[in-house]
Amino acid sequence: MIRKRPVKVKQQKVWVTANHQIRVPELRVLNEFGEMIGVMSTSEAMGRAQEVSKDLVMINEQAQPPVAKIIDISKYKYQIQQKEAESRKRAKAQDTKEVRFTPFMGEGDFEARLNKVLNFLKDGDKVRLSLQFKGREITKKEFGYEMFSRVIQAADEYSVVESEPKLLGNKLQAQLMPAKKHKKQEQE
Repeated sequence: MIRKRPVKVKQQKVWVTANHQIRVPELRVLNEFGEMIGVMSTSEAMGRAQEVSKDLVMINEQAQPPVAKIIDISKYKYQIQQKEAESRKRAKAQDTKEVRFTPFMGEGDFEARLNKVLNFLKDGDKVRLSLQFKGREITKKEFGYEMFSRVIQAADEYSVVESEPKLLGNKLQAQLMPAKKHKKQEQE
């Protein structure tokens, strides 16, 4: 029995522009709690930060004027790491589920697989539809395209077609992506 070693997650270093690295003439300054102090020159903001034994950290360089915060640099880096960790927790990895069809399947089988497709889409997963032609079935490609058009039409309100049905050798494939409007309705 082969045991896998646990994978260590390496913390990424957070780079911030702070104190004397700030090279803009004027800043919008916030205090440690996010309350606005005002717009002032960089040297004046540095003086205010030194009065309270804190650092002047650049928060948003694209704003006019750029926004800086008077805070301990280590505390600011920690807050950024916590936000990134929280966003990684919330981000759901979107799985791709595959549902296989055949060109001449019975109505009951078709309904069962269609229900699987709909459930996967409702859960927020992408769905790859695949249909394998065996033997002489390849001469009747239109049945495969017809099968996919039925699935796409039935799943229309829950999905968006990410890739149209296309024939790759003797396999027909298409991919559906969950519709955004359906997700919003579920959350409300």
